[in-house]
Amino acid sequence: QVQLVESWGALVQAGGSLSVSCAASGRTFSSDVIGWFLQASGKEREFVGAISRTGGVTNYADSVKGRFTISRDNAKNMVYLQMSSLKVEDTAVYYCAADRLGYGLRTTPLDYDYWGQGTQVTVSS
Repeated sequence: QVQLVESWGALVQAGGSLSVSCAASGRTFSSDVIGWFLQASGKEREFVGAISRTGGVTNYADSVKGRFTISRDNAKNMVYLQMSSLKVEDTAVYYCAADRLGYGLRTTPLDYDYWGQGTQVTVSS
């Protein structure tokens, strides 16, 4: 069992930056691929990016590539999502999730086994 807890989100102006974190507890954190997803109001949950077990490989959705960066610190059981050049359309609840099998950096929510509670990020114009 893995417990994931995201840090508080925020209200940010368009063009600004924000970093959210995901704290993990439970089973060996370094065994899991960690993904970030977002869910805008009234829409389905969608992939933002993912990071490999060691942190050496990342994968991002085209919509955030070059603006968002995922990193992890396995010694601290933490994963970070750094967001820059934020756009109004980035407004959503952001979730971190753990993939126990870790067959590559998967992009489908159903492939992830454990989820955080989500944190609201609101970007104003």
